[in-house]
Amino acid sequence: MNIILIGPPGVGKGTQAKFLVEAYNIPQISTGDMLRANVREATPLGTEAKKFMNAGQLVPDSVILGMMKSRFSEPDCDAGYILDGFPRTIPQAEGLEDLLNDMGQQIDSVLVLDVNHEEIIKRLSSRRSCKECDTVYNLLFDPTTSEGICDKCEGMLYQRDDDKPETIRQRLDVYTNQTSPLISFYTQKGLVKKINGAGKIDAVKKRMLSAL
Repeated sequence: MNIILIGPPGVGKGTQAKFLVEAYNIPQISTGDMLRANVREATPLGTEAKKFMNAGQLVPDSVILGMMKSRFSEPDCDAGYILDGFPRTIPQAEGLEDLLNDMGQQIDSVLVLDVNHEEIIKRLSSRRSCKECDTVYNLLFDPTTSEGICDKCEGMLYQRDDDKPETIRQRLDVYTNQTSPLISFYTQKGLVKKINGAGKIDAVKKRMLSAL
């Protein structure tokens, strides 16, 4: 089962991906993690990627796809994989399609976790982080015993800049602009399954697994 997982920031993709890993015994492949591993291990592709990163440039799709080809060939991918964070654009999706065709593979499902943006803003803007130990709390789901004080180290809590409503709205706008064409691309291929990402974690998990 080869799956692409798509969803806006704060929708709970990471949590739901873990359930898919357990249910299908397949790895979650994050392009960010894969890129860092290649750079750390100084693979030929990692060395090439580092040149672009050191120059402050985006790593070309061709390099990322080369890393993916190598990753897909590893034994733990024999039963499939979950792609998280790639593709993000139509050219990347087309490049991935060409790569998989060459390898005799295909994407089986594109899961789109869908949540009202106002709900996401409410969720993320309720996060608070400890200045001392970096523990993250949520005023809605996981509040501290004493308001504004970390339960672990009694440090002061604060709201990170990227958890402020105006920043979250900007991130959601970027997501919408980037992924709308991508969702249309895969919808035309009959691969998209939209999952209601609102509500409790277990409820979303059941919806997702039943869709597959």
